[in-house]
Amino acid sequence: MPPSQKRARRYDFVITRAAVLAQFEHVRSAVSALTPDQLALPTRLGDWTVRELAAHLAMAVESVSRFLDEEPPAVQELTLLEWPFATAPVAHQISDDVRAIAAASTPAELFGRTADRIAERLPGADGERLLATRVGAMPLGDYLVSRCVELVVHTDDLNAATGLDIPYDRKALAACTRLLADALAVKAPGASTEVRIPPYAVVQCIEGPRHTRGTPPNVVETDPLSWIRLATGRTEWQAAVEGADVAASGERADLSALLPVMS
Repeated sequence: MPPSQKRARRYDFVITRAAVLAQFEHVRSAVSALTPDQLALPTRLGDWTVRELAAHLAMAVESVSRFLDEEPPAVQELTLLEWPFATAPVAHQISDDVRAIAAASTPAELFGRTADRIAERLPGADGERLLATRVGAMPLGDYLVSRCVELVVHTDDLNAATGLDIPYDRKALAACTRLLADALAVKAPGASTEVRIPPYAVVQCIEGPRHTRGTPPNVVETDPLSWIRLATGRTEWQAAVEGADVAASGERADLSALLPVMS
């Protein structure tokens, strides 16, 4: 079933807005304390340093204010379930923008400006208002869910690079987990395999015999961060299974051919 035809779960706009702001503040607090040596550390994102990763995190949230400053598009072009599959073609453009922004301002300057702007623009905004994002026009409420994904995924990247323990806002982590799980169900529609990511998500996927009661014949279970790393290509399937980060049972419980969901 194409993403546009599959019904997306609903996300409460007020909760999502609070989650974005909370996770942004967690990151802002951590980044403001990084030393020049820490900012120069490598990350698992190609040749990006921590400085460039920090710039990307600020840019991901600043984009909300930037799009709110523009005239709203006339029609929606992108659904929330299509968003995870729409980002790869613009990855090089994003990377170029990140390098330019990171070279022009310090992380403290970037996060300070971003915090001021979003505090001014977001509170009075309507969740149904369309934004002209770089991957297509979508409602603000849906775009904020995508910001939860960006913030949570890259908070994990920042922790991995620096050894910090930046916390995850529970609602932001939940939104990120759920959207990436739903994206898997879009990519591999079906009901033969149940993917469980407690306490946030359960989805069915992969064509095959459909179960109607009791324990499904094919089950995958993992925790939210392990799922997010699998879904975004930070961790390989086999490594996660061998490391006991994933429990998989049944002949259709191997998700390796479907991962990553978002790259």
